Amino acid sequence: MLPKPMTDAEANHSNDRRKLESGEMEYMSEESVSTNIVQISCCECGLLIDPNPSNTCVNCLKSRIDITEGIQKQVVLYFCRGCERYMHSQGQWIYCALESRELLSLCLKKLKGLVKVHLVDASFVWTEPHSKRLKVKLKIQKEVFGGAILQQSFVVEYVVNNFTCDACHRREAKDFWRALVQVRQKAEHKKTFFYLEQLILKHKAAEKCVSIKAVHEGVDFFFDKKDDARKLVDFLQTVVPCRYNPSKELVSHDIHNNTYNYKHTFAVEILPICKDDIVCLPQSLSTSLANIGPLCICLRVTNYVYLIDPYTLKVAELSGQAYWRHPFRSMANCKQLTEFIVMNIELAGESETPHVYPRSEKHVLADVWLVKSSELGVNDKQIHTRTHLGHILNVGDTVLALDLATANINEFNFEKYETSSKSRIPDVIIVKKFYGDKTVRNRKRLWKLRRLDIENASQGSSANRDFIDFMEDLEEDYISRQHINIFKDKERERKESAASVDVDEVDPDAPEISLEEMLEDLTV
Repeated sequence: MLPKPMTDAEANHSNDRRKLESGEMEYMSEESVSTNIVQISCCECGLLIDPNPSNTCVNCLKSRIDITEGIQKQVVLYFCRGCERYMHSQGQWIYCALESRELLSLCLKKLKGLVKVHLVDASFVWTEPHSKRLKVKLKIQKEVFGGAILQQSFVVEYVVNNFTCDACHRREAKDFWRALVQVRQKAEHKKTFFYLEQLILKHKAAEKCVSIKAVHEGVDFFFDKKDDARKLVDFLQTVVPCRYNPSKELVSHDIHNNTYNYKHTFAVEILPICKDDIVCLPQSLSTSLANIGPLCICLRVTNYVYLIDPYTLKVAELSGQAYWRHPFRSMANCKQLTEFIVMNIELAGESETPHVYPRSEKHVLADVWLVKSSELGVNDKQIHTRTHLGHILNVGDTVLALDLATANINEFNFEKYETSSKSRIPDVIIVKKFYGDKTVRNRKRLWKLRRLDIENASQGSSANRDFIDFMEDLEEDYISRQHINIFKDKERERKESAASVDVDEVDPDAPEISLEEMLEDLTV
C-alpha cells in the first residue's frame, strides 16, 4: 500500500523540525524584537504624548485641575510658653521638639482636606527657630478623569501663636479652684497625717492639686476639677479610716442656657486615734471585738486600727465604720507618757487551754516591776504590771508608760469602766521601749522621707519633734514602713555620723532600717 502524500503545511513543519535539530535554525531573542510605541497628540496643545485616559499632557492637565484645592495652605498652631507644649486637641497638650516626628504628625492632623487625597511624602522646610513659622512640604496624588493619577507638591505654612494652657493658668492664678478637699483629724499628735502624707507621695494622689495649704488640725487640697478631688477622697477612704461630707456652693448661673457654676467641698474627717495611743473601748464595742479588754494600745493605723490588750495579748482590727457607730476618744497619747526603769521581769506562763480568740504571736506576755526614772534611788517602791513587750525588755531597760495612779483621765468610757465593781485598773500601762536620746538617734539616721509642698506649714520645734517621733515609729515597726518609700540621705556620710555619736547614749539594740529597704533619691 502506497503512503499518503504530505500536504504543504506538513512538509514545511517537517523541514523546520529538521533544521532545528541540525542547528541551522535559532529562536529570536526578545532584544531583537522591536516594539513600536504609538504616540498621540494632546487634545489641547497638540504635543505628542503617551496615551492616557485623559488624552491630555501633564501641563495642560495641571492648568485645568488643581488637586490641592480644598487643602489649607496656612494653619494656626497654639504654643504654651510656660510649659513649651503644643495644643493637640481641646484641653490636651503634648511636648514636641522642632522638626520632630511628633510635631510633623501634629501638623498633618491639623490640616483639613487631606483625607480626600493620597499623601506620598511630607517633610519640614527649614525656617528660623524664632520666626514663629513652620513650613511643611507635601507631595500628594489624586485620581482624575477615569484612571489618570496626577501628582503635585506644595508647601503649607503653620503660624505659631502663643497661648496659655490650663495647667500654667492654674499655676499663675493660685487662688483659682473649683473643688476643695478638707482633711481634718482632731488629735494632738500628727502621726496619722505624716503616714498619710507618705502614701499620697508614693501613689501621686495629689499630683493634680492646684495648691496645698496647712490649716488648724489638718490640710486643704485645692483642685480645678471635681473629679480630681473625688479621686483623692476615694484614695483616702482606702488607706485610712475616715468619713466625708460633700457640699457645694453656687458661684454663678447662666439663665440663657441653664448652666450652673459650683464650688464643691469635701470635708474628710480622719479617725482621731494615732499610734501608741491608749484607749478605753465602750462595752458594746469591746464585746463585738471578741471580748477584748477595754484598756487597749493602738499598735498602728492603716486602713484599719490595730489594737492589742497588753494583759492578754488579744488583738482586734477596728474598721472605720465600726468606730463611727461606737465613737470614743483616746485616754492618753505618747506626749503624756512617763519614763520607767525595769527592775525585774518574768515571762508569764502559757495557758494550757487553747485560745479561741485572736492573739498576737509577735508579742510575749511578761510580769514587770518598775520604778520611775525620776525617783530612782529616792523611792525604791516597785510597781508591778503586765506588758506585751516581754520579747524585747530586759532588766535595766527604760520604758514609756502611762502612770494611772497620778494621771488625771477625763474620758467617759474610762470613768464608766473605773466605777464598775468588776473592773481592776492597773497602776501602769507600758506602751513602748525607750531606746535613748532622740537627738542622737536622729543624727545616726542615714535615710530620709520626702515631704509635700504645703503652704503655711508649721516649722516649729513641736512639729519637728512630732516628725522625729514618726520616723522612730517607722524604725520600730517594719509593717508600717512597707507601705511607704524610704530614701537614702546622701548628705549624711556614715563616717561623720558615727564619729559624732556617743554610743553610750543609744541602745545598741535600737532598731534601724537596712540599706535594702532604702531607695535612691533620684530627681528627674
